[in-house]
Amino acid sequence: MSNTLITDTFRRPLRDLRISVTDRCNFRCTYCMPAEVFHERYQFLPKKDILSFEEIERLTRIIVRLGAVKVRLTGGEPLVREQVETLVGMLANIDGVDDLTMTTNAYLLPQKAQALKDAGLERITISLDSLDEKVFQHLNGGHSSVQKVLDGIAAAERAGLTPIKINAVVQRGVNDHTIVDLARWAKDKGYILRFIEYMDVGNMNGWKLDEVVPSKEIVEQIDAVMPLENIGRGYRSEVALRYRYQDGGGEIGLIASVTMPFCGACSRMRLSPEGEIYTCLFATQGTDLRGPLRAGATDDDIEQIIRATWGARIDRYSEERSALTEPRDPKVEMYHIGG
Repeated sequence: MSNTLITDTFRRPLRDLRISVTDRCNFRCTYCMPAEVFHERYQFLPKKDILSFEEIERLTRIIVRLGAVKVRLTGGEPLVREQVETLVGMLANIDGVDDLTMTTNAYLLPQKAQALKDAGLERITISLDSLDEKVFQHLNGGHSSVQKVLDGIAAAERAGLTPIKINAVVQRGVNDHTIVDLARWAKDKGYILRFIEYMDVGNMNGWKLDEVVPSKEIVEQIDAVMPLENIGRGYRSEVALRYRYQDGGGEIGLIASVTMPFCGACSRMRLSPEGEIYTCLFATQGTDLRGPLRAGATDDDIEQIIRATWGARIDRYSEERSALTEPRDPKVEMYHIGG
């Protein structure tokens, strides 16, 4: 098997692998899995269609050989996948993985944080869109209180899953009035807070351009109370624009996919629960690896499929987003391949 690193048609290398371990979630966030669509009778993937831990490990080993050094577990909600810490341990033992992380809603972290750390998880990112109880419950479909998430964050901190990052999706008229409170809290606690522009991921969240709060506006809100200075991106393919507080009290990040696209440096591949790889968060279709895997394909066979898929990659959806509210081809849902 070759160890030659791969690049796409824009000479973008593969550096990041995001593995969605399940399409299920215990929240019903309005911007991702709205309850009116993902109700009790909604048909999620049957267990037989989901990759086993062994299959995920094998595919990860191949993808890491092709250049991926950062691996993130996502969902759905990754902690609803039974014994996910076993998978963490398997991935932590793969040579070449420099950074093994997870994004979670933190609801199950009090029971799982120490086991995840012991298995080899290095750090964690937690979704928390507002500290306001009414706003937060509205956003997650009434499935969690703020305190449940704070308990999970505390458990992660005790286990040493640090530095802790907090992700907050900002939607105009929903939680944009709570931005400064969240920033002040994260600053006081020493967490890295990242604000995410509300994105048109998938087809079911009713996205409208006028509900996007531009990152520039978010920075201005915080800067007026707690002065900031721009420190750019940490590395070329980092998604967050970083700002630090002028008093030395930490930093925030802005993920401005809508107003300031970063497609030109995107190095992310996504692996779905049923074994398809996607080369863009806004993709309309993936490339199947589970079929060949279960049909007896060799690692070399699978590598060639991955090479061909990444080598033909032309994705730059956010840069091309022009007729923003016009119907497009159906896109894969965010809950299915992670954020």
